[in-house]
Amino acid sequence: MQTRLAVYNFGMFREPADSAVNQGFRDLETPNFLAAERAVGFVGRAGYAGEPGQPSWGEQVYPRFYVERGDGGSPSTLSLWQSLECLFAFAYSGIHAQAIRRASDWLVEKRWPAYVLWWAEGIPDWPQAVARFERLHDRGPSPEAFNFKTPFDQHGAVAAIDRKAMRRLAHANQRRRESL
Repeated sequence: MQTRLAVYNFGMFREPADSAVNQGFRDLETPNFLAAERAVGFVGRAGYAGEPGQPSWGEQVYPRFYVERGDGGSPSTLSLWQSLECLFAFAYSGIHAQAIRRASDWLVEKRWPAYVLWWAEGIPDWPQAVARFERLHDRGPSPEAFNFKTPFDQHGAVAAIDRKAMRRLAHANQRRRESL
């Protein structure tokens, strides 16, 4: 079975999801998903139960930091990538980087990690992702739950992100966007 880089991210809106304050987030959500799907190294992402499109990877759950505000959910994603560099190139360039810069417009200040990474065999589910997320928060980076500041390779060794490869991938993603 092939090992892929899994990423789970979680945020919590300041206001209920359908609030006008969050319109900018909603406007960027579909373009972000499309940009990810077109990015070099993207493998797949979990959808959300009851919504058209991608199937959900198990029952969607949230970390213990989640506070229900009457809208039944919070911004979170779960996806698979071929490498650290592929994910990094997508996450920190293009439309996703624009969304990250505006996150404080919509989301509460985090007292938890923004995301967690791990090497997965097969397709992870939401409960596994949340467990890894909470593990990163509670214990810090390890081969089982890490971030870009302290990455690990597929064998559990501390890794380094190949910045030259990441820049090439970011340029390739930009060319893909421009060709559409």
